[in-house]
Amino acid sequence: MTEDLVLDPYAMWRDALAEVDAAFAKPLALDRPVWGCTHCTPESELRLLGGDPSQVSDDLLGHFMREVASHWAEDQYPVLWRRFIPRALRLWGPDGGDGVDPSYEMARLGAGGARLANWPVAERLAVERAFRALLTLAVTSGRPHEKCTELIEGIAHATGSLDPWLDHISGLAGPEADAGVVRLAAGWAVELLWEEMEFTWWYDGDPQVIARWLPTLRPRIEDFAARHPRCKNASDALIGFDVLEAGTGSRWLYPYYLGAVDVPLARNAAQASGATVK
Repeated sequence: MTEDLVLDPYAMWRDALAEVDAAFAKPLALDRPVWGCTHCTPESELRLLGGDPSQVSDDLLGHFMREVASHWAEDQYPVLWRRFIPRALRLWGPDGGDGVDPSYEMARLGAGGARLANWPVAERLAVERAFRALLTLAVTSGRPHEKCTELIEGIAHATGSLDPWLDHISGLAGPEADAGVVRLAAGWAVELLWEEMEFTWWYDGDPQVIARWLPTLRPRIEDFAARHPRCKNASDALIGFDVLEAGTGSRWLYPYYLGAVDVPLARNAAQASGATVK
């Protein structure tokens, strides 16, 4: 089900966190001390992970979230994630660390890790609502398309499917959402034409799902382009759609080819991107 963006995205995020806090209000008890790879996690830190979740530092929590699932007891691993998920979501949210790719950590919630799909319904739905709020924030806040891709990859890996999250993006309404969808469409069209559309950590993910979804955005982007005729992202997205449909190859010079053109052109391109030119 799609969800029109009628609220402030930050209000959506706060409401989602409140639901998560309610669903996980009482941390699960462990039936024995936490088992983990002591080569990577000292015994003292394992004891901390098994204690009060609020007393675990952000650094230790980050270590747990990034450590591979095989370094923890298989039966304890989902329980640990359920104890820490309210804090994990906050670290992935707008007040968490900037510049961090969340897809690597979110992937730990997938079928090969904490198995989010098997969590109690109220807990799973609360986490998925928080994911929708995170995705809404990403699309509507001016974030570059590659940052949105990282988030979408992580969420899709955690939940095992990409389609619901693309449906959610399609259902977002409002000028900020329109601009965000145009940015995504332009960026993804170029990546597909350059054959660079791929997921970093979701090895089973199929980027062609995005390729099949993009054409559904054409009416929305055509309308945006008509209202904003000087928007290069909208123009590029529509050019990309046409080329992808025709199968005639990219209309844009691949960056690695800049060394093959004359030096002034390469220098101008680098300056336009904000890169340091020597």
